[in-house]
Amino acid sequence: MILVTGANGNLGSATLAALRRGGATATGGSRTPGAGTRHLDFDDHASLDLTGVSTLVLVSAGYAEDDRVVARHTAVLDATVRDGVDHVVYTSLTTAGDHLGFALAHRATERLVRASGLSWTILRNGLYAELFGGLLTWHGDGVESAFGDGALAAVAREDLAAAAAAVAARPARHGGRVYDLVGTPITAGQVTDLLGVPHRAIGLGEYRHRLLHGTPGLLPFQPPMLASIATGIRHGFLDGTSPDLTDLLGRPARDPLSVAVAAAAASRPETSLP
Repeated sequence: MILVTGANGNLGSATLAALRRGGATATGGSRTPGAGTRHLDFDDHASLDLTGVSTLVLVSAGYAEDDRVVARHTAVLDATVRDGVDHVVYTSLTTAGDHLGFALAHRATERLVRASGLSWTILRNGLYAELFGGLLTWHGDGVESAFGDGALAAVAREDLAAAAAAVAARPARHGGRVYDLVGTPITAGQVTDLLGVPHRAIGLGEYRHRLLHGTPGLLPFQPPMLASIATGIRHGFLDGTSPDLTDLLGRPARDPLSVAVAAAAASRPETSLP
């Protein structure tokens, strides 16, 4: 049986759905399980029961500070070894993201996966097209961003889920492999052209000030994380491509530009609508 962690999250739920559509015997794990999923809380070690699981899709629990993320991943990998899981598929971060503010926890977890003695596959996921569109900020009748003219090799979340499902369904084919799952480079200007609105580039200092002082609800680790994404895109560090995604999918990837446009349009406030 295949088990997907984070089954109530966007990537985990999409991966589980893709596995089930393909006829795989699969279930999900979550700290808030629903029907047909297991209770699996990385912070509650007593809940980490992986008996009967042959392949684990470990969706990164990255929504926290690095030490907490790595501790969570260590606990679930220990349980994976203890309970006799054969193969682990870890959703990591694109190779080009080594300089990003949240890369360390991913690379530390990759070390743990490699050292576990398990058969493994590492999926180095590119940044979501949905994220790119969602980070564009509406201001009046236009859009602002700190991305400048830089491009991001963005990926639709559904494609990353489909790739994870393809690997988990046939893990023996992918043992010891690292895949760099990035898409077609897109820019903020391309998104706003399709939206039919102007794009204004703001400086990184202004963007950081807005994150720190004008964006309620952000956790302490999030402003530097988001600023690192902006500077990485702006200065051309996240626009590299790779055939790994389409090779795993066996089809063309979804158009990340249309996905980003939809995400940006969905965040448009009613006051800016014509």
